[in-house]
Amino acid sequence: MNSHALDTLHTHLLDALREPPLETRRLFHGRGRCWPGLEQLTVDWLQGVLLVALFREPEPAALAELQSRLLHLTTTDVWRDAGATALLLQHRYLPDSATQWLLGDVEQRRVICEHDLRYQLDLGIKQNIGLFLDMRLGRQWVQQQAAGKRVLNLFAYTCGFSVAAIAGGASRVVNLDMARAALSRGRDNHRLNGHDLTRVEFLGHELFKSWGKVRKSGPYDLVLIDPPTFQKGSFVLTQDYAKVLRRLPELLTPDGVVLACVNDPAIGPDFIVDTMAREAPQLQWRERLANPPEFPDIDPVSGLKAMVFSLK
Repeated sequence: MNSHALDTLHTHLLDALREPPLETRRLFHGRGRCWPGLEQLTVDWLQGVLLVALFREPEPAALAELQSRLLHLTTTDVWRDAGATALLLQHRYLPDSATQWLLGDVEQRRVICEHDLRYQLDLGIKQNIGLFLDMRLGRQWVQQQAAGKRVLNLFAYTCGFSVAAIAGGASRVVNLDMARAALSRGRDNHRLNGHDLTRVEFLGHELFKSWGKVRKSGPYDLVLIDPPTFQKGSFVLTQDYAKVLRRLPELLTPDGVVLACVNDPAIGPDFIVDTMAREAPQLQWRERLANPPEFPDIDPVSGLKAMVFSLK
């Protein structure tokens, strides 16, 4: 990260804020490696809050210049006219992902909108804010597919897929995640949207010990799988994804559909297709969902992989 790269960032943010998105969006995705020198930096627009995240520690001089440029941005007419009120700098490379509030009042909770649905985010207190913005089109796809369907949402986190499914008319959604605090936030997200929680089930369990509970609420018309790459003591993607996929045929209705996702830049879409063919040959790959245009990547294989399968 040098002065020339920071010039590029400043220009990009000025252009983006001249007509800021009406909903939460990523404004700058350096991790797609399209802008040399900014590969470890992202900027998200949280409807008035600008969240800048660093994924690698810069040299002290570069960090000082970045902070200075960002604070200068807040003095511009573009910043004011955009309705921006706060600026955060998150150091994702630190163990606690420490966040600096460079401008604005500290606000640990914030409600934002995506596709007219509301979600509550955590600001400055956790590594992740509570909604993965690159899955925006995946949530939209789920909403479009969900009418009248029973949905299983594995590795549910804060239940973004579940909110989209109920908004799309799903008859029932079962969310499973071992992090009960995340599921509690999922309940909050449903309540924010006025959803009927009798149609939503929350299972705070470790998946591989809970297949009986998962089967009990099935079979499912739509299964959603968006696991972490690594979760200490419970899930390693390259070892454990296959264990999930091989159970799919027994969970699905005859017309069942699966959305299987991976967001590790080092793992391409062939990993999902080949693993599915080996572990659940009854399922056939249909399509890879497009990624949001605000997440450009120099190598399309490296971006989010959201793959749709259906029973043959």
